[in-house]
Amino acid sequence: MTGARTGPLAVTGLGVVGPAGVGTEAFAKAIREGISYLAPITRFDPEGFPVALAGEARDFTPSDLIEGRYLVQTDLFSQFAMATADEALADAGLEQPDDPYDVGVLICSYAGGVTFGQVEIERLWARGPRHVGPYQSIAWFYAASTGQVSIRRGLKGACAVLVTDEPGALDALGHSARELRRSGGAMLVGGAEAPVGSPFSLACQVGAGLLSPDRDPATAYRPFSPRASGYVPGEGGAVLAVETAGAAEARGARVRALVLGHATAFGGTAAFDPGGEALEHAARTALDRAGLAPGDVDLVFADALGTAEADAAEAAVLARLLPDVPVTAPKAGFGRAYAGAGALDLAAAVLALEQGFVPPTPWPDPDEPVLEELAGRLVRGAGQAAAPRTALVLSRGFGGACSAAVLARAGHPLPPLPTAA
Repeated sequence: MTGARTGPLAVTGLGVVGPAGVGTEAFAKAIREGISYLAPITRFDPEGFPVALAGEARDFTPSDLIEGRYLVQTDLFSQFAMATADEALADAGLEQPDDPYDVGVLICSYAGGVTFGQVEIERLWARGPRHVGPYQSIAWFYAASTGQVSIRRGLKGACAVLVTDEPGALDALGHSARELRRSGGAMLVGGAEAPVGSPFSLACQVGAGLLSPDRDPATAYRPFSPRASGYVPGEGGAVLAVETAGAAEARGARVRALVLGHATAFGGTAAFDPGGEALEHAARTALDRAGLAPGDVDLVFADALGTAEADAAEAAVLARLLPDVPVTAPKAGFGRAYAGAGALDLAAAVLALEQGFVPPTPWPDPDEPVLEELAGRLVRGAGQAAAPRTALVLSRGFGGACSAAVLARAGHPLPPLPTAA
């Protein structure tokens, strides 16, 4: 499968797991209709926590999709990764690659296997070290998702993991572009998280002071609202099969979308890029690498943290850089799933470009005021029938990482495409 290594990255496969269910069809329907899945946490009793809501992947039954020998040694986040990788490989026609060294894996996580870790630590304290399972040493680790996918599917190409919070999945595209132009082949990239499976996992998030204390699912996560109170955590993720456009053409693969450019920047050690300077730099650089001007962007998938300061900074960036472009944040209906959220935003962008629609931001009241900079262009209520050619996906991570990726509809005339991301 090695050979042509030219052109932008092509997305040839897609897999999704999240609150909407398993598979891209369920996800596409949910984002098109603006369905919200935020609800009280059921994986444990959140009594005593200041946070009680989450976007749980309640329809995901691991034993229906994954062999038992892998279930006993993995946390739910790795199981999400394995399921989405299966769908992406089948969608791309790469279930049985001619050469296993041609396919690599880069699936990101920020939380790791915290629930698996809590169970084993409880056994340690309650019963002693002889009762701690042998998989404790690997199941919690951030790279477990990448490792288990590569082992289970026999994939021997380049493998890695990034721990940069939500930007991880976007950054995986940039890393993959460089790798594929050197070696050819394909990469599975994305992110998967299960951060609401135990009291310990939720406690690790509460301390940041960014989660919404609102216990009404209809109002808890309202990015860009003057009354925004934080975000609601979510779980799930997505995996994209990517290869160079030249390699995809050589093997006759269907191209679902193109990745024209990616960039990342560091906004300092504050929680989230104060002022938005790094986010704006990443967005401008990604557009420049894509060979596009701001006026060429048809749709923005916002980071949409849901806090007053972070939302104001992002809205100001969008007003300066893209003053007339529609903006959406489908994650308001699923929760912010950290590295999984960035991957789900990428999946949403692929589907919106491919199927021709603009997904809404799931707010219960489409007439509720929004920040002035986004008035009239934050898409809410029902999705819009449209034909976007390009989409800009924005992402910020805890600690200051900021990333942007530019995607384009396959087959649509665009400015001359770059040969390097």
